[in-house]
Amino acid sequence: MAKEQTSYPVVDLFAGPGGLGEGFATALGERGEPRFESVVAIERDEFSHQTLLLRHFLRHFATDARPDDYYRYLRGEIDRNDLYRRHTAEFKKASASALKISLGPENHALVKRLIDQRIADCRRWALVGGPPCQAYSLVGRSRMMGQPGFEQDERHFLYLEYLKIIIDHQPPVFVMENVKGLLSAKIGGQPVINRIVSDLTSPKMAVGNEANGLGYKLYSLSEDERPGEEVDPRLFLVRAEDYGVPQARHRMFIVGIRNDLNVRPGRLRPHAPPTLRQTIGGLPAVRSSLSKGGDSLERWRDEIAQLASSDIARQLNGSQYTRDIVKGIELLKTQGGHGPRSSSSARYEADALAGHPALSYLRDKNLDVLTAHEARGHMPSDLRRYFYASVYADVTGRSPKLSDFPKSLLPAHQNVELGRTGKMFSDRFRVQLPDQVATTITSHISKDGHYFIHYDPSQSRSLTVREAARLQTFPDNYSFQGPRTAQYHQVGNAVPPYLAAQIAEIIADVLDAVPEAA
Repeated sequence: MAKEQTSYPVVDLFAGPGGLGEGFATALGERGEPRFESVVAIERDEFSHQTLLLRHFLRHFATDARPDDYYRYLRGEIDRNDLYRRHTAEFKKASASALKISLGPENHALVKRLIDQRIADCRRWALVGGPPCQAYSLVGRSRMMGQPGFEQDERHFLYLEYLKIIIDHQPPVFVMENVKGLLSAKIGGQPVINRIVSDLTSPKMAVGNEANGLGYKLYSLSEDERPGEEVDPRLFLVRAEDYGVPQARHRMFIVGIRNDLNVRPGRLRPHAPPTLRQTIGGLPAVRSSLSKGGDSLERWRDEIAQLASSDIARQLNGSQYTRDIVKGIELLKTQGGHGPRSSSSARYEADALAGHPALSYLRDKNLDVLTAHEARGHMPSDLRRYFYASVYADVTGRSPKLSDFPKSLLPAHQNVELGRTGKMFSDRFRVQLPDQVATTITSHISKDGHYFIHYDPSQSRSLTVREAARLQTFPDNYSFQGPRTAQYHQVGNAVPPYLAAQIAEIIADVLDAVPEAA
């Protein structure tokens, strides 16, 4: 007997490594059944797509029946191709849903056909995702038509493609996510967000067609709009830390519900997040490596010891924290070199995650290996800066500004003096404080770790991919594909799955209220 379909189809555009889709996939009903099934997820970046495909593959196994081969893959005992060859049926299904496609006019017919096939006659489904934020600086306003290069600009096409997909398939509900900067962006002196609201409310008119009755009411996930008034665009902003995510991540989430449905969404329920220490403090301590001149534990210790032997007290010139900072800098000597010996660790302890739903969300009781927990290499000068910064934060309870650094540790950068006077880049080296939530994990973490320094001076490093992934609430069994730089980029650009799961519950309730014949 065929299994009764209990989950709603979801189409995920610009899916990245799958953070938004992961949240929807983990939303469960009262009987533990999945409330959504990702039938189409589209991403064009090679490494992000590999991550997305692997995750779709894993979802074709019950949570309590994931194959040991997947964990063997994580342990490095078999490669990804071996894994797929051993489970061809699941790989075939994943390949049909996780698609590497560049959205745009050249693939519009293909994407339309794929969505039509997967949605078929289903009346209750969701469209999620949103075009890259750069698109909104080039929305197709009439005054911009005819300007040189406008019609050929890819970002313009991406935004129009998103609107055309809404027009073609008329989803009962969509969720569009994007950056906070949309609230302040302007074109010709006019707020971009107002144009976006107008376009999403009447997508056919936005592309030059008649409205023909297709329209959407837009809702905030965090605030109630005033009766009889359109929602204030500022209310689309969702502060992830207000909903249990251990990171101050502020993003726009716009929920659109088709006008003919007469359905209203609920709101996210605020709850406190775990701290940074609670989220990543249980991971094995690892030291940074040295990026130049060869790496060894002895050389690493010697480089930091140079800081301990320098005249920091004189350079700090009587700061109220001088005595404690100097004492902290002597840490390496007084400990006799006791600290992390390795720059990576695969040791995993699931039991260390407890006490908060977001932390339980990360666990996998069958996982016996930690992946992507390898510190990046730092130049000796940055190593010493990180050590000083983490000691300073430990002593003062705040991350140092450039004006708090001794001059011998300042980088040879043209903007340093402006930073020391507080005019720009004053927080060039930012320690993530243990008893707070993290600052926003961005894709910039792929370039350097200056804004993401670990709070533990004995480790003297920036965050690992796994630590950044935890702060984004990716489960510990989530495997990011590609080189480390690509992994950082994927994590930084993603939607936190724990937040996405809460949004999914709201959307599922909306679809529950949609008539079958709508």
